[in-house]
Amino acid sequence: MLLFPAQKTMYGRRRIAEDDAIFLFASENSGGRGLIAKGVVMAAAAVPRKPGVERQTPRVDVTIEVIAPALRPLGRAELKLFDRWDDGRPETELNFKFYRQATDKIVGLTDGAAAFLGSFFL
Repeated sequence: MLLFPAQKTMYGRRRIAEDDAIFLFASENSGGRGLIAKGVVMAAAAVPRKPGVERQTPRVDVTIEVIAPALRPLGRAELKLFDRWDDGRPETELNFKFYRQATDKIVGLTDGAAAFLGSFFL
């Protein structure tokens, strides 16, 4: 089990819930290599907002069970070419959501992007 406390949520993932599928990326800004595993959310709880702070990114505590390692690499190098933000490709969606603002976060994905990521696993 992996515990990720107070993770920033973007692109609709403040609704993350138990039993959601999740894809784990190791931050390349911190020496990681991009996509490393897929898992399932075992628990998720919203972190209360700080009083008196007007603009806050929603955050959640999540516990994840890893169920499979990635079979091939997928990171910034592989996604960098996909930069036409309106082309509808899953690679472009991933490049935009993960690397346009390269911070640790939980993001929501379209079904197409999730299916694309699923192809990196048995």
